[in-house]
Amino acid sequence: MQTASFTGLLETLFYIYVFYYVFKFLAKLFLPIVIKKAVEKVGQNFQQQYQSNTSQNQNTSNKDEIIYDTGKSNKPRETKKVGEYVDYEEID
Repeated sequence: MQTASFTGLLETLFYIYVFYYVFKFLAKLFLPIVIKKAVEKVGQNFQQQYQSNTSQNQNTSNKDEIIYDTGKSNKPRETKKVGEYVDYEEID
């Protein structure tokens, strides 16, 4: 069984310190590049989906369709009636 020594503790703390600063330095160098690539890839996927959706919409709009505009009807829409209003009076 080995016993812990003060020099072993200092050596371990030194390695942790060096690893932390090396990792921090490498993250400053490479993290912006990785994030930029990820954003570009997401943008490309978005463009592909948009293009596929627009091409599908163009294919379906070529069919003979009649669309009635019912937005300007003469009858105003009724609001949803939930219940009856009851007015309460306080009795002394």
